[in-house]
Amino acid sequence: MEKRYQVFVSSTYEDLHEERQEVMHALLELDCIPAGMELFPAANEDQWTLIKNVIDDCDYYIVIVGGRYGSVDAEGMSYTEKEYRYALKREKPVIGFLHKDPEELPAKKTEKSEKNKKKLESFRSLVTEKMCQFWEAPADLGSKVSRSLIKLTKQHPATGWVRADELPSEDTKEDLLRLRKRVEELEGQLAEAQTQAPTGTEDLSQGDDGFQVLFSFTKSSDQWDLDNEEHTARHTVSWNDMFYAVSPRMMNEATEEQIRSDLCELVRSRTMKGLRKQFGKAQLKSFRVTSDTFRTILVQLKALGLITKSVRQRSVKDKNTYWKLTPYGDTTMTRLRAIRRK
Repeated sequence: MEKRYQVFVSSTYEDLHEERQEVMHALLELDCIPAGMELFPAANEDQWTLIKNVIDDCDYYIVIVGGRYGSVDAEGMSYTEKEYRYALKREKPVIGFLHKDPEELPAKKTEKSEKNKKKLESFRSLVTEKMCQFWEAPADLGSKVSRSLIKLTKQHPATGWVRADELPSEDTKEDLLRLRKRVEELEGQLAEAQTQAPTGTEDLSQGDDGFQVLFSFTKSSDQWDLDNEEHTARHTVSWNDMFYAVSPRMMNEATEEQIRSDLCELVRSRTMKGLRKQFGKAQLKSFRVTSDTFRTILVQLKALGLITKSVRQRSVKDKNTYWKLTPYGDTTMTRLRAIRRK
């Protein structure tokens, strides 16, 4: 749907007639709708309400400042400054275009009274607090308006105007509303489904079901590791206990080696007492879950919908495989590890 932006052009009038023409031409080339003093060149209090309404309807606001302060209201503020302050109050995206050297302008285009010169200088200072450009000639001003407005529309996209025949019909609006509601319903169902066990996992070993973990360790007869012997053993661990041990690592992401390390520590802590009875005071260490067993555990946890591989982009030098919790895995971990009230 093609948009056209309405741009309010504010300035003094008689002294900047040629400059305004350049600006209007630049706006029309950008397919914008210019609005401003051409609609009400004789500014007065009766027209102030109309001016405010036009500013309200505009998407962007441009002010051109030359060498004159301009016509003033009853309080002594020029209508140009009054319009600018109103645009700021309405939080319109604004751009100021200040003459680079107003003292070089012809006398008829500059202020004669010291009072108005001071007001003009104060107004110029106010405009420089926002986005602004400096110009020297009408043609120079037109090109700067074009470039600056293109940049402003990208930084602050506005509502704009479209042709009435391009607007959606009432039937189309109702269809879009129904579709939006349906999407919200499906998103809610998806979010709920992700926190439940996947369909088809009922027949898989899980929860408190036991699984025999095959692991290896080394035995040394002295503290100097001069006589290492490698042994293998089995220990039955429930799926809940294994997931309890490894899941916190995957709240963000974890490498396979980190997960395997947590499993090894679980097996070591569970079997050390029994192994002590068997091997006495020998040094027992380097516990390691075998590769086949570790792969089986990963596949099972994945099949149960508890974990999934991470697809985050990484450095080509990083050859690790990363795993993370699924929403269901996160829910299960919370259920297992949360501290219950006694």
